[in-house]
Amino acid sequence: MQVQTLGQDLNAALARAASEERKRRILEEAERARLDAAPVTPAKDAKASGTQVKDLVNYRSEFFGKLRELLTDQEGVRIEGDRLVFSSEVLFDPGSADLSPEGQFEIAKVARILRGVAAEIPSEIDWVIRVDGHTDNVPLSGTGRFADNWELSQGRALSVVRYMVDFLGIAPDRLSANGFGEYQPINPVDTPEARAQNRRIELKLTQK
Repeated sequence: MQVQTLGQDLNAALARAASEERKRRILEEAERARLDAAPVTPAKDAKASGTQVKDLVNYRSEFFGKLRELLTDQEGVRIEGDRLVFSSEVLFDPGSADLSPEGQFEIAKVARILRGVAAEIPSEIDWVIRVDGHTDNVPLSGTGRFADNWELSQGRALSVVRYMVDFLGIAPDRLSANGFGEYQPINPVDTPEARAQNRRIELKLTQK
């Protein structure tokens, strides 16, 4: 009787497995038919995306070209490749994430150029200004507003973004705030000069 019962259970399990396999094949065939009927192919999407990136490079060159004219020989502000780099001391007091009056003035100059360039960028190019905060590797005391350098870098990036939105007319969907703390140094040497280089805010015009 036990053997008979086990045989019946096995037959039932095999029947269920065969039924599931048939359902799976039907679903796969339906999905293949749906993909074959799609009006836009992945190759076309990739081509369109590549065109947008190429077009954005032209506007990025214009943006940084105008910035170079404006920021010639200005201490604490430099252009490195496709990034505008501010020394943290230009924008913030030590340990603070509140834009200083001098920092507000510097960000306003950048925003004025950005608005002019953004007005020329076609609507189909989905661009964003990335604001990245970085610190040195000196630990915070932990008793202030921020628990660590990671929070401080995020707070500073967000402060720049909020000022550009609230006071300079930059659309919030065109801005991104990111904090990297001490973990992306541009100079890993343990000297005061290297730590000063690592304390920075970077702005980058890029594709979303």
